[in-house]
Amino acid sequence: MSLKLAIVGGGSTYTPELVDGFARLRDTLPVAELVLIDPAAERLELIGGLARRIFARQGHRATVTTTTDVTAGVAGADAVLLQLRVGGQAARNEDETWPLECGCVGQETTGAGGLAKALRTVPVVLDIAERVRRTNPDAWIVDFTNPVGIVTRALQNAGHKAVGLCNVAIGFQRKFAAHLGVAPELIRLDHVGLNHLTWERGVTLLDAPGATAGREVLPELLDGFGESIADDLRLPLPVIRRLGVVPSYYLRYFYQHDAVVEELRVKGSRAAEVAEIERQLLRMYADPALDSKPELLGRRGGAFYSEAAVQLIGALLGTGGGTDVQVINTRNDGVLPFLPDDAVIEVPAEVDAQGVRPLPQRPVEPLYAGLIAAVTAYERLALEAALKGGRHRVFDALLAHPLVGQLDLADRLTDRLLAHNRTHLSWA
Repeated sequence: MSLKLAIVGGGSTYTPELVDGFARLRDTLPVAELVLIDPAAERLELIGGLARRIFARQGHRATVTTTTDVTAGVAGADAVLLQLRVGGQAARNEDETWPLECGCVGQETTGAGGLAKALRTVPVVLDIAERVRRTNPDAWIVDFTNPVGIVTRALQNAGHKAVGLCNVAIGFQRKFAAHLGVAPELIRLDHVGLNHLTWERGVTLLDAPGATAGREVLPELLDGFGESIADDLRLPLPVIRRLGVVPSYYLRYFYQHDAVVEELRVKGSRAAEVAEIERQLLRMYADPALDSKPELLGRRGGAFYSEAAVQLIGALLGTGGGTDVQVINTRNDGVLPFLPDDAVIEVPAEVDAQGVRPLPQRPVEPLYAGLIAAVTAYERLALEAALKGGRHRVFDALLAHPLVGQLDLADRLTDRLLAHNRTHLSWA
């Protein structure tokens, strides 16, 4: 079997990470044609040239084409990956700065900044998805575009064949495996929550790759490697040990909100840092002698993105060797009974050519379930605001968010959000 894949946002500096994975893991995902789609034609040609050189260096025969035309690019694709950023790093920089004026965390996936990104992104993604449906309705849409939970919910509610992907779980899997000195395939996570709002409640060391039996090693990891884990998360080790779970590093925005706000006021935005990294990367990509992903790309973010994408797409398209268990973002459908069925959750699921089936979950402890439920309610209101517009809907979503939740604060944040995003919101 040979496959055609399309990447919307193919001009991203992330793309060489994906291409490297496609080249190395060709047995799992036999790509014959890769189409990079992006409105930024100049960047697209730089990335396309590097992609061809990466494939050539590794002896991969896939062809790489580039286009600014979404409809033409996705036609005939077996899977379409979405990794776009509406407004670019400039919009992200605003998302990360104006909330700080109100004493709130500035971040691109949660809080007021995350809502702004959702409002800009959802309509664009739905337009792309409709183009995919018209040209090849059997194609899978794999969303890596943040905020993944809201975007995936929009896609699934509109009836698209879509699943969301994040690299947090595979990052934990790889780190835990390295601590224990075992192959990553032997580590299975008891990972539960929403995108960027998850906890590792258990870690199983499997008896063999693909096995169902194994032993619980999370206490061993916390005892032997707790300091390293806590340093990665920037959370207090005594708290992690008392809870007996490993929170996603995004939980710091909730658990230490005020401290993070003070840090960000001094440090400056991650967007400005990433923009400088991207400038350096694009200069490197322009070098015709470069034929591998540069080490600097690791500082851009998205570690193990390519491995996660290859595993997921290979399983969905039936080239990955049968049913696999992977952490994905998909429809709840009763898996977490305290959430509505159409909520998008992030949990392990069986994935194969028949689709995705989230695995049953043991009851979620109140400490985590309460926050999950609150953020799910916010995500529903955020999606309504993205689909229908209206200042009152933006205000409602902010008022519902656990990091906002106050009338005056929600009002001020709403005004700033709209002022900074009028060029992207037709109704504003």
